[in-house]
Amino acid sequence: MDNKRITIAFGDGIGPEIMRAVLRILQAAQAPLEWDVIEIGEAVYRRGVLSGIPPEAWDVIRANRVLLKAPVTTPQGGGYKSINVTLRKTLGLFANVRPCKAYTPFVASAHPLMDLVIIRENEEDLYGGIEHQQTVEMTQVLKLISHPGTESIVRYAFEYARAYGRRKVTCMTKDNIMKITDGLFHRIFNAVAEEYPDIQAEHQIVDIGAARVAAQPETLDVIVTPNLYGDILSDVAAQLAGSVGLAGSSNIGREMAMFEAIHGSAPDIAGKGIANPSGLLQAAVQMLVHLGLGETAQTIENAWLCTLEDGIHTADIYREGLSQKRVGTEAFTDAIIERLGRAPERLQPSRFRNTGIEIRFSVPRPCCKELVGVDVFLDWDESDRNPDVLGRKVEALSGNGLSLRMITNRGVKVYPGGLPETFCSDHWRCRFLAQEGQKAEYNQILDLLRRFNEAGLEVIKTENLYTFDGVPGYSAGQGE
Repeated sequence: MDNKRITIAFGDGIGPEIMRAVLRILQAAQAPLEWDVIEIGEAVYRRGVLSGIPPEAWDVIRANRVLLKAPVTTPQGGGYKSINVTLRKTLGLFANVRPCKAYTPFVASAHPLMDLVIIRENEEDLYGGIEHQQTVEMTQVLKLISHPGTESIVRYAFEYARAYGRRKVTCMTKDNIMKITDGLFHRIFNAVAEEYPDIQAEHQIVDIGAARVAAQPETLDVIVTPNLYGDILSDVAAQLAGSVGLAGSSNIGREMAMFEAIHGSAPDIAGKGIANPSGLLQAAVQMLVHLGLGETAQTIENAWLCTLEDGIHTADIYREGLSQKRVGTEAFTDAIIERLGRAPERLQPSRFRNTGIEIRFSVPRPCCKELVGVDVFLDWDESDRNPDVLGRKVEALSGNGLSLRMITNRGVKVYPGGLPETFCSDHWRCRFLAQEGQKAEYNQILDLLRRFNEAGLEVIKTENLYTFDGVPGYSAGQGE
């Protein structure tokens, strides 16, 4: 087997200690790896590189495509950019993978059967950071969900489930409310799931799904979800598992991948020889599976489980009555190496496949896209915010093939036929549509905006309305 070449970053604080421990275990397990070492983190920041990553490191990362990274320290004060965010965005690492598992009775946990993985889309959703303040009272953020972005993360979740011998993938969205954005995520999940008949697929609304993560995590296996929900769910799950120091994570892209522990650099215990290398070792196991080295990953994982089972624990997980021996970093590493080739007896042995994880997505088929109208957003704070007063003004602007269909405020229809109890802000959406069965022309929209301007109405935003193969690509107003 040809060796795989990866990039190693020793990091800061306890980073060098736990990385040395992990590399010892990889070598003892005869993992077919070679590596190049880069310097990133605090020392680089101090040299004036605000990203914490020097130019020469980028060349190595891009050449090797796989990075195993120990925790780094970001100096306090303004101007320093997060290395993780920089790597994720620059390298297109679209999938964040966070396993959350309990190891009871050998490590205390309130949920002894918990063993789930949260796979979070990492680039889109509300985390695009596209925000605007449009009126004195109203702000907005754009939620971006794309077909290729969604298919990439959903397909990765199913491929991950296969590679790790998982039984079920659960999609969590809020598509009962956000029918277009979260609806697209759900529809693509259903389509991709048909290609994996060996894996159970289900969907849950994210609010009840989050409740089940908190109360019944043992009922879940692999969760795939958009960015914001995944961010929240992964922190909840990590807290429930009670084993943050034992957890690794990965950030996967179409060309690159980064593997790391989820804990920080812990400078307060650096150099004391007591750090637990388990989180980074778990990240290395994920890296091996990603590279198609599942057999080696399995050998290391099972040796680590045997060490936990035998009660040989570092200080962070040592418990009187549960643990047998309290050890430091080196002795814990030695114990794992001594158990290579063994399988645990009480904890579930790990089973990984050597196939690696395929990353691909299809191109959506061409469709008929037609412009049928426009939503015109206004900043209007007159006449006690009476929707009927605004409605009559805006109704008079209909013409040249576009007619006012409705006015909403904060998504609720207020004209025509709104209710007096509905609270109205200074932010209004006026929907104009072409006649049924007719297309709109962009010059009609420009002419409409001219009429708004001449009427003294402040347009703050427009959103063109399209149909795709005759299906509206826009949501109805609440109460419409």
